[in-house]
Amino acid sequence: MRIIIAGAGAVGTHLAKLLSRENMEISLMDEQQEKLGLLDANYDLLTKVGSPTSLHDLKDIGVEHADLFIAVTPDESKNITACLLANSLGAKRTLARVDNYEYLLPSNKKFFENLGLNHLIYPEVLAAKEINDSLKTNWMRYNMKLSGGGLELCAVKVREGADMLNKRFSSGYFNHGKYRVVAIKRENTTIIPKGNDQIEAGDLVFIVCKKENRNMILEHANKNKHAIKNVIIYGGSRVALKTVMEMPADLNVKLIEPDRERCNELAQKVTNAMIICGNGNDMEFLREEGIEDADAFVALTDNTETNIFACLAAKRFGVRKTIAEVENLDYIPMAEGLDIGTVLNKKTITASYIYQMLLDKSEVRNVHNLTAADAQIVEFVAAEGSKVTKHKVKDLSLPDETNIGALVRAGVGVLVNGDTQIVKDDIVVVFCKSDIIRKLENYFK
Repeated sequence: MRIIIAGAGAVGTHLAKLLSRENMEISLMDEQQEKLGLLDANYDLLTKVGSPTSLHDLKDIGVEHADLFIAVTPDESKNITACLLANSLGAKRTLARVDNYEYLLPSNKKFFENLGLNHLIYPEVLAAKEINDSLKTNWMRYNMKLSGGGLELCAVKVREGADMLNKRFSSGYFNHGKYRVVAIKRENTTIIPKGNDQIEAGDLVFIVCKKENRNMILEHANKNKHAIKNVIIYGGSRVALKTVMEMPADLNVKLIEPDRERCNELAQKVTNAMIICGNGNDMEFLREEGIEDADAFVALTDNTETNIFACLAAKRFGVRKTIAEVENLDYIPMAEGLDIGTVLNKKTITASYIYQMLLDKSEVRNVHNLTAADAQIVEFVAAEGSKVTKHKVKDLSLPDETNIGALVRAGVGVLVNGDTQIVKDDIVVVFCKSDIIRKLENYFK
């Protein structure tokens, strides 16, 4: 597959690096040479200095042979124009990053497709959805619905005193069939558990379960539910604006932003939150604004370090649920190690969406990229006569760093164990390292 990415900003560069691991021909173009840097030397991709709205530059990079043209520059108009030109020049599919929510409405989908724009993505909207979902399941670090079969992925931080600690997976403790541990994040390492592995205090544990069995995880991980009514958001970014606009009306929300002009803009757009001009890093100011009574604190400034330290401060005040936007990928392990709560990254969210398109085949239903771990959840559909249907799970000889967590059969979610036999049309939920998806496809064709 040949993919051209226009825009070597944070999203474009991350995508290019991620996709260069796959067996694809990746080209990255930008108008500024310094943004391209040493990418072509360190990764298996081509770079080109050029404008995505220049017919000459598009032809020069070979857009007529592109299977997918992705425009993710900071300029929405440029992205849309580039995709329309790429389509006219022969690109098979196009994707544009946009900033106008109206464009994403289902009623407008056909309009853009007729123009030659196949997909639109708004990373800030996707991030806002993740934040609101995280607030609904506040005792978890992450929560993700799977396959529409009543299954979900829960990620919980397991601390001293939890019942599930220090028990080998071969001991039989986890054979109750109520939930399945599919991965463990320990410091900077992602572990796909085998018989001799065990959960240690401080691990972030990824668990697949049915919704009705959440309470068993709650009990075994020694977690406590708490209601969220009072939320403080620090930073008036676009993510913050979209988050507030999608929040339930029964939450009491304060949005703190240091820039007075931005506060005035937010006040014109937001009706369900109190806009406060102030410094979210000022401890006395936070105390005055009721941080000690907050049930959740969400740091969404444009500065990663500010968000991390603001969440640490909120923890000191006793806030139980904290969420930080961490856009510097190198800082994510540190943020996890500091135990600041849920870490959000727009690049990985965007990558999940685009992976979904790239793996748009009959055997791949969905892909979820996990911010906290070097891994992905992939939902495969088992084809008739495929390898995965010929043996029980324990005899499939799957690639290392792979764990089948569950499946959906005829709309019903089922946890998987070694004796499970996968059959045609099962939707199979697989947890795997990021570079294994292509190998796994062969088992489901």
